[in-house]
Amino acid sequence: MSLTTRIESLVIRVAQEFNDVRAKTGNLANLTTTDKSNLVAAINELQAAVAASGAIDDAQITTTTTYSSSKIVALLDALKAEILGGADAAYDTLVEIQQLLQNGTSGLDALLAAVNNRVRFDAAQTLTAPEQAQARSNIGAVSASDVGDTDTDFVAVFEGALV
Repeated sequence: MSLTTRIESLVIRVAQEFNDVRAKTGNLANLTTTDKSNLVAAINELQAAVAASGAIDDAQITTTTTYSSSKIVALLDALKAEILGGADAAYDTLVEIQQLLQNGTSGLDALLAAVNNRVRFDAAQTLTAPEQAQARSNIGAVSASDVGDTDTDFVAVFEGALV
């Protein structure tokens, strides 16, 4: 099965989901909010009512209130900094490489040699046909000839599936 066939199948399936979502959103006239023009307006009205009720208060948390999303993000950032234990930003997920580099340049030389044998995305490279095939195999990619017709009008397929 070609990529084009698979994408057409996906587009048809996505259109089915769109139809299901449309059916599940229901009639906006049945909303209990004042603004029934669209779901976003109704949700914004609800959010304003919650904010006005005092249920979210970063200064005082009780069993009936909660922190705001920005306060939660700040707490998570502080926890991340604590877990990383002060590793430099360039190494915050690669502590082993940080230690290797701090022990001397032999580790750096080995790392640079390994990086030079990788497929690049920041500069052009000339690869032999076997190197190209190996790179595609390593990342599970297919060749251009396996992709199929790249001129398929998927919008037309999608719109046809919405009917």
